[in-house]
Amino acid sequence: MNLNIKYSNLESTEAIKNYIENKIAMLEKYLNEFSPVKIDFEVELTTKHHQKGDIFRAEMNLFLPGDMIRIEKTESDLYKAIDKVKDHAQELIIKHKEKNISLKRK
Repeated sequence: MNLNIKYSNLESTEAIKNYIENKIAMLEKYLNEFSPVKIDFEVELTTKHHQKGDIFRAEMNLFLPGDMIRIEKTESDLYKAIDKVKDHAQELIIKHKEKNISLKRK
């Protein structure tokens, strides 16, 4: 699995990198049958158009053989946005696997 992490308007820290890597590692059990897998993960601080507080955006592009899954979430907490992306990705990967299994059975 190839993981690329991009930071926009946000300082790259080891804590954020480790948190993202741990969340992606949780998805590996669902991604075992897909190979090769490339993941582009972007975290961004977007405060330009908001009146109060910071808004964080987390985006994941998951490239599977023959398909791409894109998930984007915004939250007031960076770690919460990363968690939501991971949870949504898990649901979509499971749906993708079930769809492939049902197509193979036909």
